[in-house]
Amino acid sequence: MFARRIAFILLALVAAAPAAAQDKLRTIASFSILGDLVENVGGDRVEVATLIGPDGNAHVYEPTPADSRRVADAKVVFVNGLGFEGWLGRLVKASGTKAAIVVASTGISPRSSASETRLGADTTDPHAWQSVANAKRYVANIRDALIKADPAGAGAYKANAMAYLASLDALDQEVRDVVAGIAPDRRRVITSHNAFGYFQDAYGVAFSAPQGVSSEAEASAKDVARIIAQIRNERISAVFLENVTDARLMQLIARETGARIGGTLYSDALTDANGPAPSYIDLIRHNVRELAAALGR
Repeated sequence: MFARRIAFILLALVAAAPAAAQDKLRTIASFSILGDLVENVGGDRVEVATLIGPDGNAHVYEPTPADSRRVADAKVVFVNGLGFEGWLGRLVKASGTKAAIVVASTGISPRSSASETRLGADTTDPHAWQSVANAKRYVANIRDALIKADPAGAGAYKANAMAYLASLDALDQEVRDVVAGIAPDRRRVITSHNAFGYFQDAYGVAFSAPQGVSSEAEASAKDVARIIAQIRNERISAVFLENVTDARLMQLIARETGARIGGTLYSDALTDANGPAPSYIDLIRHNVRELAAALGR
């Protein structure tokens, strides 16, 4: 009798599992960093699928039919905005989705890329998450969107967001403390593409890059020559690779100038679970520690 009762309970649990999964709010995040933020706020009530996964480059992404189907099935689609997902309109139209499209960067003051402005263009820098204060705005927008889509989960979403915001406050202070330990005249960084402007504005580390805010366009010979001259004139000791760009250009610049490769920074994408940046908090912490290790020498 006891064995039969246990078997019945197990069968009931198995039968209930699909229903529980179906009860979760289906959401899509356009890229891995945003997906991590949604997961932290949504918790167990939300199913999060990410269009562009670990180490993926949103600047060169091409939507697939499978992506269109996933977007069609979603209740909420979270995107960065600020021109980051140039392919979004095509994907939404092709999917025919009725999902709410939530721009996570809403309320953030956009900055123009210094390199593009210098060349006469007015290009919005979409990489707002590189400032932890901006990430907190993302979290608030995600929280409010989830509550609107799933009012019954309001208490859980508010509690999750509050706990995560506290972690982001601690992260922001950690970054400031680490940067404070780098001599001001050494806070100059060369990276592959211009993805760290918001970090620069927030924390006082100057970034330059041969490519602009999008890694899709190749750096011109003039841009490369400008960076080489800057490294020599300012005696910049290290250049950094990125996980979403080809390393060969930065390796060439390092050889031409004698600067060393300071390490890899994570700009537009997380790593997988085995890498050094599987979450947003890990990404920011890894980047600032890489900078401190290279610039503090």
